[in-house]
Amino acid sequence: MSSPAVPRANRRALTFIFVTILLDIMGAGIMMPVVPYIVQPYSASALTIGLLAGAFSVAQFFAAPLLGAASDRHGRRPVLVISMFGASIGYALFGVGGALWVFFLSRIVAGFTGGNLTAAQAYIADVSSEEDRAKNFGLVGAAFGLGFILGPAIGGLLAKISLSAPAWAAGGVALTTASFGWFVLPESLAPELRRPHPLHAGDFNPFRLLLKAMSTKQLRALFLGIFLTRFAHMGLQTNFAVYSLNRFKFTPSQNAQVWVVLGVTSTVVQGFLIRRIAGRFSDRSLLLTGLAIMIAGFIFIAGASAGWMLSPAIAVLALGTGLVTPTLQSLISKAGTAEEQGMLFGANGAITSLTAILGPAWAGVIFDRISFTAPYWSGAVFLVAAWWATHRAVRE
Repeated sequence: MSSPAVPRANRRALTFIFVTILLDIMGAGIMMPVVPYIVQPYSASALTIGLLAGAFSVAQFFAAPLLGAASDRHGRRPVLVISMFGASIGYALFGVGGALWVFFLSRIVAGFTGGNLTAAQAYIADVSSEEDRAKNFGLVGAAFGLGFILGPAIGGLLAKISLSAPAWAAGGVALTTASFGWFVLPESLAPELRRPHPLHAGDFNPFRLLLKAMSTKQLRALFLGIFLTRFAHMGLQTNFAVYSLNRFKFTPSQNAQVWVVLGVTSTVVQGFLIRRIAGRFSDRSLLLTGLAIMIAGFIFIAGASAGWMLSPAIAVLALGTGLVTPTLQSLISKAGTAEEQGMLFGANGAITSLTAILGPAWAGVIFDRISFTAPYWSGAVFLVAAWWATHRAVRE
């Protein structure tokens, strides 16, 4: 199903996309240290913080397939610019605050316009040759890693000025990114390769678009692999601080050190390692090896008997994730034509949003009702299922 007319990767365009994603993730990261403190005067409930994150993910679940389809019809650049402009409005609303409903509105606005990653992934597919896709998709992970290292650090410094300063800074970063995309970023999808018919009512139904995206056995296996992998990972991401506190009495600074290890490892693997080994090994080999390493990472976290063991365990997990994520994206891209890239990555975005809702809920329930380590043992089981789902469907 792959299009034979995929242009070779444009180094300048890939640099632009890397900077766009980096600025976007930095904007989100700037907010991470201060959200609970901004919201606290209106609600001190941990549930409220969880619902704010859930509001973003629900809005993104419904918007991602639509924005992906729109990028197939109208090009990647307009969707990138509009989504970042929407993010800037969302951050500004959070800075204004004044009532709990304003905070929820800000997250819904940011979530509904949060199609920038969907369009960025489709952009990378547009400008990459088939043999270069896995290593070029590694740029997304590298940008994530750097963004999550730099963003929270900047947010913590700005919070010393005022609690609303990080929100305004994040809004400024998003607006800068939108301007960057409008004036500097070239369009990647040629008019003759765009979706020929306009958007219709069905494009507003994420479930219909998900079914449409999973049109072949291979795509169904790949999207199942993405769901299981992200489900396990999102559970860990939201539960880890609670786990480390309850089991090892970690302080916030100790948790921050572990996340720095995650960010640095992800940046090195997806920004450098994957770009050097992608051409030497098949996508199938990288995917299955990465999943096996991720399984080991979850087992190491669950089996840790001392707090110091968590950092190397997280590094192992980040190594596996760094191999799996760009490889899955590469395989999805290769399974579709040029005019289907937005739809496929829109479906990918919707599935990711769904796991951001379900994964943390699962981890929280079994953490409370079974044991501290249950989210990590179950995460290893989900990853075994992901390995099994993909290993027969993905050919050399």
